Amino acid sequence: MRFADVNFLEEEMKAMKKFLLAVFAVLLLLPVKSYAEQQVAPWLTIGGDYQARLDYLQGSTPTYWSVTDAAKFAGSRGAVGAATAGQDYRNNSLLTNRFGLDIQAKALQNVSVKARLLMYKVWGSDSSNPVTSHMFFLDRAGVFDGDLGHVPSSDFVNVDYAYATWSNIADLPVWFSIGRRPSTNGVPGNLRRNAVNIGSAGVPSFLIDYAFDGLSIGYAPYIEALPGAYAKFCLGKGFDSGFINHDALNQLHDTTMVGIQVVPYNTDALEVQLQWNRAIDIFDAPPDYQLPTDATGGVEMTLNPTNNLGNIDQFGATGFGKIKNVNYFVAGALSVTHPNGQQAGAFVPFIEQALVNAGDPHAAADAQASAPGLLNDAQHLQDNHTGWAFYVGGRYDIDATRTKIGAEYNHGSRNWMAFAPAGDDIWTSKLGTRGNVYEVYVIQELHVKPISKAGLAFFRLGYQYYDFENTGSNSWVGPSTAMNELNNPANAQLFAPIKNANDIYLTFNVNF
Repeated sequence: MRFADVNFLEEEMKAMKKFLLAVFAVLLLLPVKSYAEQQVAPWLTIGGDYQARLDYLQGSTPTYWSVTDAAKFAGSRGAVGAATAGQDYRNNSLLTNRFGLDIQAKALQNVSVKARLLMYKVWGSDSSNPVTSHMFFLDRAGVFDGDLGHVPSSDFVNVDYAYATWSNIADLPVWFSIGRRPSTNGVPGNLRRNAVNIGSAGVPSFLIDYAFDGLSIGYAPYIEALPGAYAKFCLGKGFDSGFINHDALNQLHDTTMVGIQVVPYNTDALEVQLQWNRAIDIFDAPPDYQLPTDATGGVEMTLNPTNNLGNIDQFGATGFGKIKNVNYFVAGALSVTHPNGQQAGAFVPFIEQALVNAGDPHAAADAQASAPGLLNDAQHLQDNHTGWAFYVGGRYDIDATRTKIGAEYNHGSRNWMAFAPAGDDIWTSKLGTRGNVYEVYVIQELHVKPISKAGLAFFRLGYQYYDFENTGSNSWVGPSTAMNELNNPANAQLFAPIKNANDIYLTFNVNF
């Protein structure tokens, strides 16, 4: 190649680079927002939220008999046994990070997909141990499918929900939705979270705050006297038992949830929700729970479902709305158990190991004989129980300063059973408490111009006080015992019973 040809090529390359740089510069100056709106917004929406949270936690146990104490007492042949003395527990600075990513895609006309991904962890830990290792409550004794992403665990990003919806079927006000359900963070708990009502996709949180997979079929007729009315049927799977032998008896079956929600009135000023749910063949233990088997928490045992314990019905009604700057809600519910007489076999190895640690020479037999049932002890496995609960609260919004002040109260009876392990409370889901919970909070939003459509940032300072009247909050396994009856070895407890608990929390939230 001649020298002149080489110079010509170099000049051409320089000219091409200048042209490309000029094109790139022009692209940088283009209205990116407009381009994004035209190319992305019509079919894809992405948003999310971040939360930093600080909790000061303090709780106390009364003097009580544990399983190991009772074993020592029973095996002492007349010697005096000793109960576990009441203790005080604290965590002065539980810090957590939570990040959520929301995605909505319109795939076809009337067909869309929605998903929410969640990461939730404790500062300085990549496990749930700071929250779950002391085994105070069954819903905070570990992390499983129903509360994944809602109990601090690790830096893994998990799927909270992911589902597809086909609406306006046959040009009728009918929809069909299937996938991992948007069954967490429902109404009326959205008020204290400073979140909007997610609409007909959600469920009332005081009955169900539980991530499960399933489907729903809904119908929203136009009735002039009942604005916004709709109804839907829901079906979900809480546990899959895998392959079974159909020739064998008393095998572990799937746990299924069915429900019907009727909303006869739905406006900005007032919404009324009526709900019935049934948990069918409820499992005897959440799958893959890691429970400590000694006082130090150093030895762990994995619990997996072994038996089905029966069915549980829930009936609930909720009314909520807004009058000027006052948001309010009132909710009430019943739960009714239908045990099948089976024992919670999943807990037998755990009880046996605890008895072995206590020196019980008959640990295997004693563990089997004492395994509990559905809200029953081993001697009353067929007894039905009815529980009840109510939940009231309100929030006053000061528009001038963007300040919101709220207060809530809920009470659950001795045998109240909620399905709410995904509640955002640290001690235990407050809506499943058998006793009283009082909460007050202040929300202060930043008065700053939003960039994104959902842009919002706020601080929330709150205080919760738990007054437990009975044991077993948020647990369907074993009987509930009054706090003043724990001095009897016959009422030995698997879990350390918290009598009173406090939580002072501060959050910084950013929605985008």
